[in-house]
Formats: sequence, C-alpha cells, structure tokens
Amino acid sequence: MANESTASVPAIPPVPAAPEPRTVAAGRGVSWWIEGWRLFTPSVANWLLISLVLCAAALIASAAGTLPVLGQLIALAGEVLWPLFIGGLMVGCRAIDRGNPLLFAHLVAGFSQRAGALLKAGIIYTVLLVVISVAIGGIMIAIFGVSILGVITGSTDWTQEGIAFSSAVVAVLLGFLFFLLLLVPLVMAIWFAPALIMLGGMDAPQAMKASFAGCLRNVVPFLAYGAIGIVLVIVASIPFGLGWLVLVPVSVTSIYASYCDIFEDRDSG
Repeated sequence: MANESTASVPAIPPVPAAPEPRTVAAGRGVSWWIEGWRLFTPSVANWLLISLVLCAAALIASAAGTLPVLGQLIALAGEVLWPLFIGGLMVGCRAIDRGNPLLFAHLVAGFSQRAGALLKAGIIYTVLLVVISVAIGGIMIAIFGVSILGVITGSTDWTQEGIAFSSAVVAVLLGFLFFLLLLVPLVMAIWFAPALIMLGGMDAPQAMKASFAGCLRNVVPFLAYGAIGIVLVIVASIPFGLGWLVLVPVSVTSIYASYCDIFEDRDSG
C-alpha cells in the first residue's frame, strides 16, 4: 500500500477536444450508479483508503469552520482545490476502465497533470459560489432586514430578535430556494469540468461551458440519478455514517460513467 502511494501515475494523453454532449435515455441515470459500482469493486481497498482520507479532510474542514476567519479560509481553499482531487480520481477511473489498478497516488494526480486548468476551474467555481452567497444575503436583507441573516445561518435565535415565527420560516425557505436556484446552474457547470479537463484536454472555461451543456441536455436522466442518490445518502448515513466510505467513491466513479456516456464515443476504449 505504501509503495502504491508513491508510485508514479502514468499520464493519460488528452484527446484534442471532447465531442458535443449527447442526450441519453432517462434510464441511463440509473445505469451510471450501476457502472460506478462496477468501477468500484476491482479496487475496493484503495477506494476505501481514498474515501477515508477525503472524509477525514471533510470532517476537519467542517470542524475548522467554527473558527471565525481561519475556518472560512479553509472552506474556500477546499472549494478551490477539490477539482484537482476529482480530476486525479478521473484518471484513476480511466485506469480501472482499461484494466489497470487504481493507485492511491491517483488522488493527487491532478496536482501534477493539468493542475493549472483544474485550479482555474476551482477558482471560478468558488468565486461564483461566494457571489451567489453574497447576492442571497443582499436579497434577504432587503426583504427581511439585517437580523434575518443570523436566523438563516443559525447563529441567532429568532425569538430573541423579535422576529415572528412565520417570518422566520418564510425567510429560511426563501433563502434556501434562492440559493438552490442559483446553485444548480453552477453545479451543472462544474460537474463534468474535472473530467473534461483531465481526460478531454479542455481548458477551464471551455470545460465548464461543456459541462453545463451536457447536464442541461440530460435533465431527465439526472433526475433519475439524483433520486437514487438521495436514497443512497439516507442509507449511507444510517450506520453511523460508515456507508459514506463506500458512497463517496461510488459517486466519483458514477461521475466518470456519466462523463463517458455523454461526452465520449461509446466505441472508444
């Protein structure tokens, strides 16, 4: 295991450009999870090790989030860097798909291959995420006043602020709805971006544009994919959250499966 973590990850030469995203059948959203499981099973041990590292990092970042300034900086750094980790794992998925082993080193392969483009995608995503958050805050202040922000974030008690219960509920629901409406397009733009950069040879803006187009053309299969994902999240959370050690890598492999289905020729290896 130690030898694998230091082994060099063979570079996968990018193709000149990814093809136009295709529209696939609704049932493909289910197949992506099945294909993701197929890519998980050949390297269970290494996937679990990678998942353990990612889950531990997420827990540490979450705990650090309680710190006033440092926590926010750590959270922003995590948002910027996660496309590099996902990009490396896309190489790992491609290796498994071609009959090669997954290495622990695949987790950080994005820091040496296509790092600039992956980092740019992470920065664009994080900046837009901050803009969305600020915009939602501004909308909430304009409608309900400054005190409502503390209620939405949970940092203050709505009863102590003299806010009516109905107003607090409406504020929370509206804040969540506005955030969701603005966040979904951003998630669509970043969903395939690491794979398109790492495997498709695109730059960050091109990859994010293609990712958005690919998701937009496949809303129905993504609804099926998301419905199953919600069920899997519930199941994974029941046994003390231990199921996340499996759900995290299967989610990654399912992203690779959907990328291949939508962007790559079915006959290509």
